[in-house]
Amino acid sequence: MKDRSVILAVDDQPQNIELLEAFLGPAGYRVVPADSGEKALEVLAQELPDLILLDVVMPRMNGFEVLRKLRADPRTQYIPVIMLTALKGIEDRVRAIEAGCDDFLSKPFDKVELLARVRSLVRIKAYHDQLLAYESRLETEVAHKTAKLQRALLEKERAYLETIYSLSRASEYRDDNTGAHILRISLYTRVIAVKIRLKERFTKVLFQAAPMHDVGKIGIPDAVLLKPGKLDLEEWEIMKRHSAIGAKILKGSKVGVIRMAERIALTHHEKWDGSGYPLGLKGDRIPLASRIVAIVDVFDALISERPYKKPFPLEKVFEILKEGEGTHFDPRMVKAFFDSQDEILTIAQQNK
Repeated sequence: MKDRSVILAVDDQPQNIELLEAFLGPAGYRVVPADSGEKALEVLAQELPDLILLDVVMPRMNGFEVLRKLRADPRTQYIPVIMLTALKGIEDRVRAIEAGCDDFLSKPFDKVELLARVRSLVRIKAYHDQLLAYESRLETEVAHKTAKLQRALLEKERAYLETIYSLSRASEYRDDNTGAHILRISLYTRVIAVKIRLKERFTKVLFQAAPMHDVGKIGIPDAVLLKPGKLDLEEWEIMKRHSAIGAKILKGSKVGVIRMAERIALTHHEKWDGSGYPLGLKGDRIPLASRIVAIVDVFDALISERPYKKPFPLEKVFEILKEGEGTHFDPRMVKAFFDSQDEILTIAQQNK
């Protein structure tokens, strides 16, 4: 991520712009103001920011109209947008997400919430930019191959880029930790796959598919997903639906990455002894990719802060993972995890 990320703040009320500058400037962000939707589009013609804070209610061109133009322009379609609004209903939020909104911030602004959401989305944007750079390198590498092979490779890579970013932003980064979470999951799975000597192609597809493991959480109400405490039985049954929801979202693709992501989304909560959900699969009947994601997802959840818990001490985390060998986790994956412990801890430390 750049040392000084650029935030475009679009609001027709000068006091709101001043407040955003007062909050974001000292945090290391450069705020570019725009007092209308038209002015915002003029700014974007000259400079592309890392994030846009967009007011909904503005004269002449409201926030939704601006957002539609942003998503229709290839130059701006992947820039994260936080709507500055009082929208609170689920239907309104779904409508905004469908229009291309990434997150919401209610007025009056809370400084802590603002900074948390901005950090999360800027981090996701940086991850997306890294993937675009990877696509550019890929195009160079295949330039000397046949046109048919080049088209096939680029189609798969572009499908991945479009899907991973759009699905991750819609379902994952509801807190400041999740943007880094999806990157860590990718990196962890690659370490495990290399350790157990899986084929390079499988390892690459797993790296690309793994971040979509929890895409189904987009269908889980905030009251359940963000509850700051233990879920009751009814809430837990609602939460468990995210596996099937994720598989349904990803179903039907002809792209290998998305097909693997569908399997992972559905089965990464299955357990080696058959006590997991939603299918109760046991042992080798659980897809290999899901067995890998299962252990690294639990590890990352344990070391991370969540609405319902503080990070666990590493000693306790390792104890839980070892206790899960042969019950929750494939014993081969547990061995590979601990054989790669130093590398995994380095990834966790460097990608907070």
